[in-house]
Amino acid sequence: MDSVSLNPRFPGERSICNARELGRETSGLEASARGYSYSCMQKTYSWHRLDFYGLEILHLTKSANGVEARSTIIDAGDGLFSLQAIWRLDADWRSRSLQLTQTSTAGEKTLRIERGQRGWVVDDRARPDLEECLEIDVSATPFCNGLALHALGHEPGELTALYVDATDLNVQPSRQRYERLGERKWRYVDLGVANGFEAVLDFDDDGIVERYEGLFDRIDVGD
Repeated sequence: MDSVSLNPRFPGERSICNARELGRETSGLEASARGYSYSCMQKTYSWHRLDFYGLEILHLTKSANGVEARSTIIDAGDGLFSLQAIWRLDADWRSRSLQLTQTSTAGEKTLRIERGQRGWVVDDRARPDLEECLEIDVSATPFCNGLALHALGHEPGELTALYVDATDLNVQPSRQRYERLGERKWRYVDLGVANGFEAVLDFDDDGIVERYEGLFDRIDVGD
């Protein structure tokens, strides 16, 4: 897909599909006209919950600068809330930052997580208790499981995740294990917040969850 200067799905927001010339932003189309080589890829993913009514739509943009994911989640379980998420990842799919906005009958809550040079920063406060966390795990989305596999180098193993409870936006470290069952099939084992929970996960060729046993199933929406 051709690059654009503004993200068409989020009017007024700058897309990461931009080149830079002399310190100012230049769209991919304009850069191409000036002789620069620049492109990005955009895809849309959607999942529905299997245990109660819930839906997520995630727009993913990949470019030379990294990855941006913008997601809307509707959770009609006990929490009954909506969640807006903006992920910014580097080219290796490591989380740089995550902005969450939750809306419920109790009002609106926000949470911002950043990977700083000296560790994780949550709502502008350093969190040394999270220093062992390799990646972010938000409870309401299967998108995070792909990030965990990237952090493990797509090899079986354990990691500590920065776990975000989507119902109240509280954060804490939580231990996890991934066991390979096949080329694109893994077993997730929770060793922390939900100790003892296990589920089989199926991934696509891009490392995005297709099915999360008992919780999420992907809907085919095309690219």
